[in-house]
Amino acid sequence: MDAAEKGQRYARIFRKAGTFLGKGNITRAVEVLKEGQVLAEQLGDATMAQRFAAEIVAAGKPPAAN
Repeated sequence: MDAAEKGQRYARIFRKAGTFLGKGNITRAVEVLKEGQVLAEQLGDATMAQRFAAEIVAAGKPPAAN
């Protein structure tokens, strides 16, 4: 898989997770992000796996008060 294809797959996963977060479905968003983390690990992309892990943590936090 070339870099462009990997980037497209990662972007699709982030968009899908964002859609779930926007709808307030945090559980499903975290599931999607975990799928992305597994994919990145399978492809040997440690940087992206860490990014997915960070997003999983961030998704579980309540939004900041304004």
